[in-house]
Amino acid sequence: ILRCPIIVGAGPSGLAVAASLRRLSVPSIILERSDGIADLWCHRTYDRLNLHLPKPFCQLPHLPFPAHLPTYPSKDHFLDYLHRYADHFSLRPLFGCTVTDARFDEAASLWRVTAIRRNLSDAPMQASSPELEVVEFASPWLVVATGENAEPVVPEIKGAQAFMGSLLHSSEYKSGVEYRGKRVLVIGCGNSGMEICVDLCEHGAMPFMSVRSGVHVLPREMLGTSTFGVAMRLLKWLPTRVVDRFLLIMAKMIIGDTEKYGLKRPKMGPLGLKNKTGKTPVLDVGALSLIKAGKIKTVRDVRSLTSNGAKFVDGEEMAFDSVVFATGYKSNVPFWLKAISSFHFHDLKIDTDVFSAEGKPKLPFPNGCSGENGIYFVGFTGKGLLGASADAIEAALRISQRWTSLSKNRDLVL
Repeated sequence: ILRCPIIVGAGPSGLAVAASLRRLSVPSIILERSDGIADLWCHRTYDRLNLHLPKPFCQLPHLPFPAHLPTYPSKDHFLDYLHRYADHFSLRPLFGCTVTDARFDEAASLWRVTAIRRNLSDAPMQASSPELEVVEFASPWLVVATGENAEPVVPEIKGAQAFMGSLLHSSEYKSGVEYRGKRVLVIGCGNSGMEICVDLCEHGAMPFMSVRSGVHVLPREMLGTSTFGVAMRLLKWLPTRVVDRFLLIMAKMIIGDTEKYGLKRPKMGPLGLKNKTGKTPVLDVGALSLIKAGKIKTVRDVRSLTSNGAKFVDGEEMAFDSVVFATGYKSNVPFWLKAISSFHFHDLKIDTDVFSAEGKPKLPFPNGCSGENGIYFVGFTGKGLLGASADAIEAALRISQRWTSLSKNRDLVL
């Protein structure tokens, strides 16, 4: 039994919680399924990726980015920062530790977490040493920090098995160098889909971007500073609908009418839509000018794939060499986190849970960080690294209050 919090996930959210706890003199244990920190950023992002927001909005608590880094740090810059962050706070996750089950033991008021741990040592295996072992932990606190982007989402499309070209998710895409001269269908028009199309163009490929529904495209900067920064400052004084109206007026002045290029704007404004559905507006990093120039072509939603291409909902059929699914990610929490509480109704015990089947907390921030039964969710607010940092600080403060009370009466097991 651990008298310290169990943190599941060694990405930015998990590191931020552990660092915030350490500053409050609270030890923790981090369980991570991969062999290093920030697995998504290390292995499932494309080479040209840069942070879409300025670095002050992306840094983790208690340690800013180095001053010499550019306003929009690259993927490698961010990974270097995360490793420096872990070293600075002496964070040592247990790698190769995949949580398979976590449930609350009401009788003992403890979280019981089961994980399968892989042997990551370079040393030769002993005959008696299993390559995999089941390990169990118990603690009054569980911090769920696996994030909203744990598993790739690949939609089922009719005819996919018959397609003779390459099919891959954006998590597998690295560079457009191997697509030179090829026709590539990118399904999805979010930030990743747009940037992959830019990358394909720069490497001599011919990208076609499938647009299923409306999308808000905003300039990355306006009024001499970041669009996100402008929005955050305005939201301190004005309601969301007014800020949305301002952003759309400015966007039309700076980048023009996107609808004439097949990028219809939703009826709801960009910030309102983000708050309601979690759909992030696209911050343009060069895709729009390539669309205007005809180098990136927009096409309708895909109805089905064929052996050599795709059919679209408007009946048009085109040939493609490759298809890239820029269709996002989902949480994997529902697969391992069990119901956390129960109540009785007419002699029936009914389990309840705070996570939806889609892997989203049912209660919005900060209620999702309330710590009922000692559980905290960090990085699920749909507000990116800035939201994860706020979650981490709040969760650490609440845990430290209870930890201090317990530590006065019990020995800590580390």
